[in-house]
Amino acid sequence: MIHRRVQGATVPALGLGTWELRGDECTRAVEHALALGYRHIDTAQGYDNESEVGAGLRRSGVPRDEVFLTTKVRPRHFRHDDLLQSTEASLAALGVEHVDLLLLHWPNPEVPLEETLLALHEARERGMARHVGVSNFTPSLLLRSLAAGPTLTDQVEYHPFLGQGKLLALAEAHDLLITAYSPIARGRVLADPTLRAIGERHGKGPAQVALRWLLQQPRVVAIPKAASPDNQATNLDVFDFELDDEEMRRVFGLARGERLVDDPAVDWED
Repeated sequence: MIHRRVQGATVPALGLGTWELRGDECTRAVEHALALGYRHIDTAQGYDNESEVGAGLRRSGVPRDEVFLTTKVRPRHFRHDDLLQSTEASLAALGVEHVDLLLLHWPNPEVPLEETLLALHEARERGMARHVGVSNFTPSLLLRSLAAGPTLTDQVEYHPFLGQGKLLALAEAHDLLITAYSPIARGRVLADPTLRAIGERHGKGPAQVALRWLLQQPRVVAIPKAASPDNQATNLDVFDFELDDEEMRRVFGLARGERLVDDPAVDWED
């Protein structure tokens, strides 16, 4: 496993995303992923599965301090007191004393960002989270978050078909991470001829090539969702090969602005 070390945090570069996982399926997925060797689990209030994620963590038997656990605050809870109360509720649902990373899930223009950031950092100071960050924040919003205090990551959609050059430049300049969700473009990478051809050279599949491309970018963490044991194992099997410079350039060349997760209220170029 590759780890990223920034701002005093050690973050496994490949984690398990749990979006759309519910009930026993979610609990089994988390338990199995941890048994395979995953040590980074991502959830959110908006996924409605924090209790199931916590159950999977407990059933795995892996010590809590060995797992990097992330959750996110719903935008409707961005008022100061509501953010703190909802974070307490998340900890109770997860069955933990703190999360390793607490994120703001989406921008909410109806609540002053500075009020929300104040509450986010207060949650960290109270010991609810070891680190804090944002998700789906544009470059200008990320800069406002950085002005308010340490920001470990901006979690955004990032895959071969959607470039994130501006955010990656900010990550390099400010010692933070970009966490890639939907890193295999919800399966769309599987049909791409370039990724398939590169994979054949290494005995790997196109999804593994996409993940390896992300992991070879030093400021990037990837959190693919995978419910089945086979897919979890396939995603984890990306540490025994490397893409050369030409292959990396070919994958970067696939970017075409294909965004799969959108919000009309967000100006991604801002």
